[in-house]
Amino acid sequence: MIINTICIFLVSCGLIFFIGGAVGIIRFPDFYTRMHAAGKGDTCSMILILTGLSLYILHEPTTANFLVVGKILFIALFIMSTSPTSTHALIKAGFEEGIKMWKREDEKEGQE
Repeated sequence: MIINTICIFLVSCGLIFFIGGAVGIIRFPDFYTRMHAAGKGDTCSMILILTGLSLYILHEPTTANFLVVGKILFIALFIMSTSPTSTHALIKAGFEEGIKMWKREDEKEGQE
């Protein structure tokens, strides 16, 4: 019963991070901040969801379940290494392409 509650909590937190990342992609003003929301939101949410799934599977400890959890942990490590790397590569490509960063209107007036 307690493990189920912990699993539900972890998966719910993961879904909240997904929703936050989606809102960030829609609401943020420029490419760089949108990529930040996408990278952080996806990585954190997938780790939380996969942790909740692993705990739920380990509720009944068998050899097959340990193998499944091992695969899930491998997927989590893969996501933790590739998501920040790909986000960095996309942001670097955008910077080299000359995509401008967003500035507030009051900051633009002060520079003129």
